[in-house]
Amino acid sequence: MGRAFTVISTAVITAVLTSAFWVFTYNIGGSSDARSNGRVEGTGDAAIVKRANSPPVEVAETVEIGPTGLAIPVAGIKRDQMTDTFTAARAGGRRHDAIDIMAPEGTAIIATAPGTVEKLFESVGKGGTTAYVRSEDGKWIYYYAHLLSYAPGLREGQKVARGDMIGRVGHTGDASPAGPHLHFAINQMNPGERWWQGTPINPYPLLAGKPAKG
Repeated sequence: MGRAFTVISTAVITAVLTSAFWVFTYNIGGSSDARSNGRVEGTGDAAIVKRANSPPVEVAETVEIGPTGLAIPVAGIKRDQMTDTFTAARAGGRRHDAIDIMAPEGTAIIATAPGTVEKLFESVGKGGTTAYVRSEDGKWIYYYAHLLSYAPGLREGQKVARGDMIGRVGHTGDASPAGPHLHFAINQMNPGERWWQGTPINPYPLLAGKPAKG
């Protein structure tokens, strides 16, 4: 994973995953137990995967994978629809240190990579309804902000797979109602650093397969 964050492959490979992928991933139809107990129920741009003896999981119907294996964290957004806003100036002389992915309010937000929900936080006047997910190896925090709402049942300590629902696009916090979007950041974490710490890296080239802007 570490090398993927430092080297962008010249061969950009994109895989578009449909609900059929999730049927395979969650073993729906893959065994007699799954055939009798598991099912996928569509809910617009997402699907509820139900299995016996485990809670239901909400996943996006369509997921686009960037060249480094990270999923674009807003369902239906393609690589060429994103803009590199990582170095954009913000109030008080701050740098953005994230990218804004514009999408209609209510669009599904999904986990860009597997991990554990470390913090669900209401950041008044800033990020609004936010989620922090730590990668499986503990080296990265994926930050999702300005959410309209969380996915049903999302909780701290929950493990998520790539493509699992995190929430819905909104404009909570200091985002403009005229421009609902996902504020998405990736922080590289040193041992012992907490969810609000870390060193920001630019998600844009990792998702879009294009050089960072300036």
